Amino acid sequence: MANSFDSTLDCSGLSCPMPIVKTSKAIKELKVSQVLKVIATDSGSPKDMEAWARQTGNELISSTQENGKYVFLIRRLK
Repeated sequence: MANSFDSTLDCSGLSCPMPIVKTSKAIKELKVSQVLKVIATDSGSPKDMEAWARQTGNELISSTQENGKYVFLIRRLK
């Protein structure tokens, strides 16, 4: 079963900290419990997303690599 998501944010080609900045903005547009799919190419993204989710209280549901890109599913918790 593929994880479902409510919105997609493509940060391909952006380097730190832009994927996090854009993710912060995009997650605020979702309702609590909705899921944001983030696509990034920056190699620092996995650690950045993990730290960002922990600091902001959002849930990093998954962090995978597909076709050379990093794909994250983040649930807004508050």
